[in-house]
Amino acid sequence: MRVTIAIPTYNRAETLRDTLRAYHRQTGDHRILEILVIDDGSTDHTRSVVAECAEADSRLHYRHQSNSGLAAARNHAIHEARGELILFGDDDIVPSAQLTAEHVAWHDAHPEEHFGVLGFVPWLPAVRPTPFMKWSALYGPQFNFGYFTPGKALDFQFGYFCNTSVCASFLRKHGVFSEAFRTYGYEDIELSYRLSKSGYRLLYNPAACGFHNKFETLNDAIRRVEKLYGSWPEFATTEAGARFLELWRNGRKKPAKGIRKAVRLALKPLKALTIPMVRPLLDTYVPLPAWIYSQVFYHYVPSFSTVIHDTGSPAKIA
Repeated sequence: MRVTIAIPTYNRAETLRDTLRAYHRQTGDHRILEILVIDDGSTDHTRSVVAECAEADSRLHYRHQSNSGLAAARNHAIHEARGELILFGDDDIVPSAQLTAEHVAWHDAHPEEHFGVLGFVPWLPAVRPTPFMKWSALYGPQFNFGYFTPGKALDFQFGYFCNTSVCASFLRKHGVFSEAFRTYGYEDIELSYRLSKSGYRLLYNPAACGFHNKFETLNDAIRRVEKLYGSWPEFATTEAGARFLELWRNGRKKPAKGIRKAVRLALKPLKALTIPMVRPLLDTYVPLPAWIYSQVFYHYVPSFSTVIHDTGSPAKIA
């Protein structure tokens, strides 16, 4: 099974350089046939970076498109891919030396075309991630890898496509990304839902490790989630969005009653006072309990309930 590496990119030339060099250094039985870089209308020096890297790696090919969004860039790669297996990466996901070989090995073990493999995405050690960043990647709001076990079959809600391999034939038969998504967010979950209806099974292999080459402050994380919410109106119109909302409702904690409710109301002013004092610590290397990260972060991010109401979702909050 030969592999096409698909890397969409937009105005991240130097970050992309690190990623391409790492794919050139893949070891083991990786079977890389080609590396497709889909440039989504960059205005920086992305083209020259790819040309430079291609001098050392003839498998590397550059494709340019007018700025159409991440979904369109990934579809561009799906249509052009010559490999039987497509490994979707991102321009800021630096593969470990064995990443591609690990994807290939798991597809060898599960050769049916409806199997996909998701690899682990921790932060690149060189960016010196803070404890808050590490929490975010393991338990949300970035990713939820801390809840996964090796070999676990994942629900469509966790269909991240930043380090995922899928058989090209399965995608071409059962669905590609919806190009109605022009901005960041939900396009991978929406596709994963449609694929799951055709038998798609996504397995988690933590040994297929790709490092996130980015530093993220608390403010960065807040802005990213707010940007994600900007795609909710489009996602809400889909069957996947309706199912996502149903699962979210089912997982909500029941409102506190009696003494618990009274205690929470009594502590609310104290919470509003202390959270701004704790907030600066989230951008330091001082480790804090996970519940503090959660309380502080979600204090500053609009609640999902608010997003649903404000964006005019046809669904009502339970």
